[in-house]
Amino acid sequence: MTQHTAPVAGDPVDGGLSKKGLSAGTVGLLGAVVIGISCIAPAYTLTAALGPTASEVGFQVPAIILVGFIPMLLVAFGYRELNNRMPDSGTSFTWGTRAFGPWVGWMAGWGLVSATILVLSNLAGVAVDFLFLLVDQLSGSPGTIAELAANPVINVVVCLLFMLGATMVSYRDMQTTQRLQYVLVSFQVAVLVIFSVVALSRVAAGTAFDGSAFEASWLNPFAVGSTSAVVAGLSLSIFIFWGWDVTLTMNEETTDPERTPGRAATLTVVTIVVLYLLISISLLSFAGTGEGELGLGNPDIQDNVFFHLSGPVLGPLAFLVSLAVLTSSASSLQSTFVSPARTLLAMGHYGALPSRFASISPRFFTPGYATIVSAVVASTFYAVMRFVSENVLWDTITALGMMICFYYGITAFACVWYFRHQWFDSARSTAFTLVFPLVGGLILAVLFLITLRDSMDPDYGSGSNIGGVGLVFILGMTVILLGVVIMVWQSRVRPAFFRGETLTLEAPASRSARRQR
Repeated sequence: MTQHTAPVAGDPVDGGLSKKGLSAGTVGLLGAVVIGISCIAPAYTLTAALGPTASEVGFQVPAIILVGFIPMLLVAFGYRELNNRMPDSGTSFTWGTRAFGPWVGWMAGWGLVSATILVLSNLAGVAVDFLFLLVDQLSGSPGTIAELAANPVINVVVCLLFMLGATMVSYRDMQTTQRLQYVLVSFQVAVLVIFSVVALSRVAAGTAFDGSAFEASWLNPFAVGSTSAVVAGLSLSIFIFWGWDVTLTMNEETTDPERTPGRAATLTVVTIVVLYLLISISLLSFAGTGEGELGLGNPDIQDNVFFHLSGPVLGPLAFLVSLAVLTSSASSLQSTFVSPARTLLAMGHYGALPSRFASISPRFFTPGYATIVSAVVASTFYAVMRFVSENVLWDTITALGMMICFYYGITAFACVWYFRHQWFDSARSTAFTLVFPLVGGLILAVLFLITLRDSMDPDYGSGSNIGGVGLVFILGMTVILLGVVIMVWQSRVRPAFFRGETLTLEAPASRSARRQR
């Protein structure tokens, strides 16, 4: 068993940072990668994204996945460099503060916390839908049981039970989370691989629905033929790859905190892109992109492609695919708690939020208070919105793209600015502290602006609008402005952080300057 220690809060780390009492050394490289994959939820994510993407770009779906992979990998390199220098559970909040000051850092933390807490409610709701769908599939009474998920009372009660279970596991030590995720992620990935391999075997045997032999052009982004489709692919990448940064928020709990989290982030992103390519190629080969009964272009199956193709591919074992998607959403619900809880912990620790957020469970050495607050906010939001307005609920989830671009972008630029004196120390430094994070950050900044523009369209998202302005835009800006209001309020009651007294600006010196010393 991995040995670990529980450092005392306030122990110095490096450059003005300090430990927070989390249980050090409990998460290894494999555990971090598994939790990263869990947070991304590949089965749930791709079953909803594959069909609409195929309708837009046809057989170039793998190329679009590769295009979307690029900015995520570039930003991950920036995260890795920052973590090597400043391993801190606050990640975007801490690094943004060290690079740009307390105001920008606070908003980066707000972007991460708001996005992850809101998506918790979505994941719980999705888990409910797939639970009833699975039971319906096993019972042999199509539609009868699945329709129960549409009942608001039943839906909210089961959703809250999922949330309670995820909270209880997250409150416990990271070893409990790891053990659970090893099982859930292994099952999910195994089913997806089997699903893909069997689909390809049916293509080879000539028994596929609309069999097509794989062509190298499927991987060529220049064959897409539409700039708007490439932009759509980049926007898609925000959602299908989002979550890998959870590996960094565990940095104070990993073995070798300077190296393990960064390596885990890179491995997670690479593993996910390989898995996505395998699945997309196999299902394109099996079903094609037409609008026939099982074609990926058929709008009637695009909300859950895996469910509709599982029977023709796996026959009597089709229920395993539904179980994998349920497992995917449920495991992601639990692992997603890691990021907001540890970011809130860091914000409380450095005085950017009330000190209660800095409290650590004396038994489990986890951010207990922050975990409970995250669960209560997410549960309340889902329960209220499910009864008040489902359009507001789902449009808020749609607006998450803004939040993700916002805090990923700030973090990428934080890497560039923080290491500005070291850009030209070496070829490696130029690539990893300047070129890669800068390009990744610029792509995300452009996507943020495009999303802002598109979301103003009344037809965007659910089609709801206020005064002719799309509801998604209004909700996204409301979340950002709410963060500004809370930040200003906190600056009045907790001025020390905002004066740079608890977490200071820093810019490491260049190699030549260090030599002169």
